[in-house]
Amino acid sequence: MTPREKIEEVLGEIRPALRLDGGDVEFIDFDEVSGVVQLRLVGVCESCPISTVTLKQGIERRVMLAVPQVREVQAH
Repeated sequence: MTPREKIEEVLGEIRPALRLDGGDVEFIDFDEVSGVVQLRLVGVCESCPISTVTLKQGIERRVMLAVPQVREVQAH
């Protein structure tokens, strides 16, 4: 499984919880050189005051545990 496929798999595991709250996350890109994943938070996640916490402590942590090549997750 490629890093991109694994990232998508992890996001698929996270999506149900985000959707329960009216949000979602979209995978934009993964730069294998820098290790940076770019995501887009949508729905209520887009404007949620704790979206940074969701991104860094929730999504980034889980993606980095599953995909060692990932160094950082950024929202766009």
